[in-house]
Amino acid sequence: MAEVHVIGEIIGASGFPSHNLYCKWSVHVDGLWKLLAGQKEGQTQVDNPQNEDCARWCHPIDLHFATKGLKGWPKFHFQVWHQDSNGRNEIYGYGYCHVPTSPGTHNVDCVTWRPLSSSKSEQLRSFFVGGAPQLKTSDVIYTGGDRYKLRTVAMGSIHLQLGVITRNFDKFGVEC
Repeated sequence: MAEVHVIGEIIGASGFPSHNLYCKWSVHVDGLWKLLAGQKEGQTQVDNPQNEDCARWCHPIDLHFATKGLKGWPKFHFQVWHQDSNGRNEIYGYGYCHVPTSPGTHNVDCVTWRPLSSSKSEQLRSFFVGGAPQLKTSDVIYTGGDRYKLRTVAMGSIHLQLGVITRNFDKFGVEC
C-alpha cells in the first residue's frame, strides 16, 4: 500500500481576542485510509504570552498512514479554547485544513471561525457573562453543507509546520 508520513508541529496561534489559549486537534480520514502509527487526536498546553500576540504551543505531530487511493486525504480539525482567570473554558474558534499533498516541508496557516449568537440579547449575555455558542457535533467543522448554514464570525489563525513524506505511490498505482 502507498504510505504518507506527516511529521511536524502545531506552532501556535495568533489573531485571537485574548491570551490563555489552548488547542484540541484531531485528524480525519475517509475511505481507503488507515492510520498505522501516531495519535489521531491531542491537546496542547495553555499558553499565556505576556508581551506577544502569538500563543506558542510547539505541539508535536507524527502520523503514518497507508492508503489505496487519494479519496479522503487526511485533514486536521481544530478547536481553540480560552481559559479565563477562574479556570473556565470557552470556545474561541473552529477550523480545519488538509495535509499538503506534495512531499516536503510546508508552513500552513489554518483560519478559524466561531458560531455567532442568533439574537442581540444572546450576544450581549455572551459578552458580559461568557459562554459563546458551541457546535453540537464536531463533523460540522470539516463538512461544507451544514457549515454554510451557520452565522459565524472570523477568529484568529493556527500556525503549523508539516513535513510530508510519500512512499510507494507509483508502485501501487496511486497517482497524485
